[in-house]
Amino acid sequence: MHFEEPLRLSSGASLRGYDLCYETYGRLNAGRSNAVLVCHALNASHHVAGVYLDEQGQPMPRSEGWWDNMVGPGKPLDTDRFFVIGVNNLGSCFGSTGPMHRNPETGEIYGADFPVVTVEDWVHSQARLLERLGIEQLAAVMGGSLGGMQALSWTLQYPERVRHAVVVASAPNLTAENIAFNEVARRAIVTDPDFHGGHFYRHGVLPKRGLRIARMIGHITYLSDDVMNEKFGRQLRDAVQAAAYKYSTQEVEFQIESYLRHQGDKFAEYFDANTYLLITRALDYFDPAGACGGDLALALEPVKAQFLLVSFTTDWRFSPARSRELLKAMLDVRLDVSYAEIDAPHGHDAFLLDDARYMSVVRTYFERMKS
Repeated sequence: MHFEEPLRLSSGASLRGYDLCYETYGRLNAGRSNAVLVCHALNASHHVAGVYLDEQGQPMPRSEGWWDNMVGPGKPLDTDRFFVIGVNNLGSCFGSTGPMHRNPETGEIYGADFPVVTVEDWVHSQARLLERLGIEQLAAVMGGSLGGMQALSWTLQYPERVRHAVVVASAPNLTAENIAFNEVARRAIVTDPDFHGGHFYRHGVLPKRGLRIARMIGHITYLSDDVMNEKFGRQLRDAVQAAAYKYSTQEVEFQIESYLRHQGDKFAEYFDANTYLLITRALDYFDPAGACGGDLALALEPVKAQFLLVSFTTDWRFSPARSRELLKAMLDVRLDVSYAEIDAPHGHDAFLLDDARYMSVVRTYFERMKS
């Protein structure tokens, strides 16, 4: 969907002539009251569920939506009942206008000149898209991690337009430790010799080394210690075991090293470096209580939506303590909120995985919802 009217951003800059990529699932009912917006996290997109088909009508490999276990016919967010919308955020690299696109003002690729975007900017752009679709009020907005921050922001920015919010494995802001992890990942990218100040497109290169390291750092924080020990422990690669220890600072000797390098290599092939910088900064900046002197309850006073909060015991990136902090603030201002803390071993990635208790909680919440 193309938008010509300028979008005023939190930074004071404006974005004119931009596109938003989106997908929808299910059907909008006659009363236009059954729409659910699903917001994505750092490296996801508008492709929430289902698979793409090739010209012969066959499923394309590796084209499954990132939350396909959650969204679809008969699934916890049931598209036989709800009209689900996924929107790719501005600044991303999966179709919506971002650093890889041309600036209509100059005709040049944006690169590092793409303006800083915030969670609030994404919500405003999503609201414009929903208006074009004729949706005045959402039955619910839902997201995990950074997507959960967007869901929370929706209830603050457009309190009359959201009836329910499902916030999974998220937080009201990032801790200093989380900001530190993001900064180390960003430094890996900007110090890559192929970064060229963010204008690497002009040089026909990509800062893949920096992206690989950034992804490796991030991936460590998404998994729990238990999961890493169970999957990899201190296992050596077969070739290393056969040759005994190499005691090399360069060779990949442990299975966990091989796994992390594989994840980094994959990520560097499809993700944009400037997008990584933009999205992690948006994570860092999000802090709705900041405008209220750090008083989260005060910031939540305009909210009218009902909430489901979900956290996972082994998630140390967005720990249950952060969800409980949000829960307390909501209860302080007498919001209608349900909370589930799931004992799951998978760390932060648990919000994307199949856990019977987690799926049951979400399914039950949507089943009880009036559309």
